[in-house]
Amino acid sequence: MRPNDEAQMAEAVATATGAVRITGGGTRPVGNPVTGAVLETGGLSGISLYEPGSLTIVAGAGTPLAEIEAALAADNQRLPFEPMDHRGLLGTGGHPTIGGVVAANVSGPRRVQAGACRDYLIGVRYVDGRGTIVKNGGRVMKNVTGYDLVKLMAGSYGTLGVLTEVAFKVLPNVDCTGVLRINGLSDAEAVRALSMAIGSPFEVTGAAHLPVGPDGHPVTMIRIEGFEASVAYRSEKLRALLQGFGDVECGTDPVTGAKDWAQVRDVAAFHGTDGDVWRLSVKPGDGPQIAARLDGAKVVYDWAGGLIWAEVPQGTDVRARLAGFNGHATIIRASAETKTRLGTFQPEPAALAAITAGLRAQFDPRGILNPGLMA
Repeated sequence: MRPNDEAQMAEAVATATGAVRITGGGTRPVGNPVTGAVLETGGLSGISLYEPGSLTIVAGAGTPLAEIEAALAADNQRLPFEPMDHRGLLGTGGHPTIGGVVAANVSGPRRVQAGACRDYLIGVRYVDGRGTIVKNGGRVMKNVTGYDLVKLMAGSYGTLGVLTEVAFKVLPNVDCTGVLRINGLSDAEAVRALSMAIGSPFEVTGAAHLPVGPDGHPVTMIRIEGFEASVAYRSEKLRALLQGFGDVECGTDPVTGAKDWAQVRDVAAFHGTDGDVWRLSVKPGDGPQIAARLDGAKVVYDWAGGLIWAEVPQGTDVRARLAGFNGHATIIRASAETKTRLGTFQPEPAALAAITAGLRAQFDPRGILNPGLMA
């Protein structure tokens, strides 16, 4: 089913006789396998409102992310949260959609400074499990009042409703980007350096460590963005702050910088490889110790060590290896059998699971929207 407007989407859900599997651009099959009739959002496409002066954009959920980014770039603006492109990591085709970004709350390296997708989402329209069209939030910041269903929909993976339209606050693009690099640090040293940079007053917008960088050696990267003079000043201050960790290189070449951070954002180190990929959300200072418990797994650190991408042998139960750790372990790439056996998402404590079940019962009383995807 591929509805062409919101009314058709509502009818499709209201008349569904069984489970429906909601898809956008088909680029991110994250979650437990879902069996049901396919319901596509791609027909709900197009930018319905863009006001550069108000820093606001509104679009159908099926609008390609590339279309959104191109429209913003034409007015020197951007989505602040730097959504990643999963296609290389997952080996998928298609095109990412803005509704898929919201449904999975996709946020990239800039989250350490700018925040997540949900922090810039100011309005949604969606169809709940009854087939009812619901609107929450607005098209400008001052209209976000009452129950904040906007934030609830971000990261719900289509289990509470089918997104039909989303509204965002956007920001001006950056004038200049500086990237500081330190070579050869151990994981523990790198996280200490990144934590020091993040804790400084110099507005770091990216903090990552690759134990195996593009040249095969460890590289620690710190990003600063803004006006050219400000970037130069803050880069020198950070260089002095971090000099105890070794030689600190600083570059401002826009092509090199964009390429390096795209590799971090899209986890390029694991493109075309065979292992399962897990996403670990942890306390940054605990990152190296937690990664070490994975016994030789390949890892990439983002968010100053708070986000660990780990590649492990197929079928590995990462949660069992990390029993008792403080954090969340999510399967991003694995076989359907592994996802079914282990569960894609970190199991919730009983009290939280009860709240989650209660919310789903209210939003989707028939249990037809992506059933079992997040179980």
